[in-house]
Amino acid sequence: MTQVLKAVATAGALALFMGSAAQAVTLNLGNGGEPGSLDPHKVSGDWENRIVGEYLEGLVAEDAKADAIPGQAESWIISDDGLVYTFKLRADAMWTDGQPVVAQNFVDAFQRLFDPATAAEYAYLQFPIKNSSKIAAGEITDFSQLGVKAIDEKTLEITLEASTPFFLQALTHYTAYPIRKDVIERFGDQWTQPENIVGNGPYKITEWVPGSYIKAVKSDTYYGKGDLKIDEIMFENSEDLSAALNRYRAGELDVLTDFPSDQYQFLQDNYPGEAHVAPFLGVYYYVVNQEKPPLDNVNIRKALSMAINRDVIGPDVLGTGELPAYGWVPDGTANYEGTPYMPDWAGKPYEERVAEAKALMAEAGYTPENPLTLQLRYNTNENHQRIAVAISSMWKEIGVEVELLNAEVAVHYDALRAGDFQVGRAGWLLDYSDASNTLDLLRTGVENNYGRYSNAEFDGLMDQAANELDLAERAGLLHQAEKLAMDEFGAIPIYWYVSKNVVSPKISGFVDNAKDINRVRWLSKSE
Repeated sequence: MTQVLKAVATAGALALFMGSAAQAVTLNLGNGGEPGSLDPHKVSGDWENRIVGEYLEGLVAEDAKADAIPGQAESWIISDDGLVYTFKLRADAMWTDGQPVVAQNFVDAFQRLFDPATAAEYAYLQFPIKNSSKIAAGEITDFSQLGVKAIDEKTLEITLEASTPFFLQALTHYTAYPIRKDVIERFGDQWTQPENIVGNGPYKITEWVPGSYIKAVKSDTYYGKGDLKIDEIMFENSEDLSAALNRYRAGELDVLTDFPSDQYQFLQDNYPGEAHVAPFLGVYYYVVNQEKPPLDNVNIRKALSMAINRDVIGPDVLGTGELPAYGWVPDGTANYEGTPYMPDWAGKPYEERVAEAKALMAEAGYTPENPLTLQLRYNTNENHQRIAVAISSMWKEIGVEVELLNAEVAVHYDALRAGDFQVGRAGWLLDYSDASNTLDLLRTGVENNYGRYSNAEFDGLMDQAANELDLAERAGLLHQAEKLAMDEFGAIPIYWYVSKNVVSPKISGFVDNAKDINRVRWLSKSE
């Protein structure tokens, strides 16, 4: 009897050990705001990209440094004139329902992206593709004229309007991800619900609890599943940065994608090496609604910009060292050699700038005794609030009274798109390293041109640049466009972004990079 009991006990211990050994490795990610959608043609934020880029993958993917590498396409050939890209899809590229990924999935995706009925706000990112902008504008209704063709099931051909040096980088963006047309037709807007969703990326969405979390598990149909070290991802959706940091300190979160800037020194002192602050390609800015007076007055916009003391925001207001921005294109952007934009007044002492800004406001009829009242919108976030409070104080000196209004991120950006604001906070992280990616934001009619800046000369320069094959000539045209828009205060840049992540020592494979994109496929976790 004793021997039998011992054997049973030993078997039980072995089972317990094996169960522990097989326990899923979970990455708990503090992802920021609640996603408005998981549809690649509907999303717009980095918090959404972090999710969409795990369940879907394009022809081209990102490595740990966010550089372009083969994704669903195992290889490609570019024609000598740079106009035709021929992609060979992987034989083992599969959807999570077991169907093969075929070239037609990409044809369907691009046709849907450019369909005016889709109203995809980021469709313009793929406008290098032949006839795409004309289809999006409704000028061409025959979608077969789009420069995306399925040569056979595993061969896709994309033809461009002009040679585009950043096109492979553009294809890493979620606007270039494939879709399953049959799934969308079956479920409509509900196709991205966990019970309906079909993906082709490393992870599969299994749960979505609004206001709380989204769960994704390793896909058993992904071609690279054998290399994935993380079994499941918990995307924790909270805009409360302090609460997220407390959860990190308690060991409940492994990675934070943002943190309260006033906690940077605390993190350095108490969690050395875990706070990652690194420069990357992005601009933090305010938009002013130029469709309505008085902000249609360029001198008022100039006064507002001049009165912002950008030099104190990075080191003092935020405490994480962000550099002041006066231009629109981040320094270090590819194919953009030349002197960075800097207005003449930027070199003046701040007191002189305030005096000049006061004079401009007085000329428009506004003084500290008769102030201009403006509403400043920002999405709920402690760092955005700090900046808004600081800038409100700076504007008070020139005769501007500011009413602060915050809202959760989806509501905030809906208001900006609808033009329901006077001044609004926004930010842009480059989708690919090219000046056009930020400058296109100021084109007439672009949905993300929240302030409705419109200048025919600017649009013409951008059109010229899009068709200029000589990179030096192209850069010259883009510099002209940037100067024109900034001289007219098409938007008010405030600082160049730094990425702000907190990464547990348990996590390996996290690489700071200029795009601040860290796909989970490159990460591992130890206990």
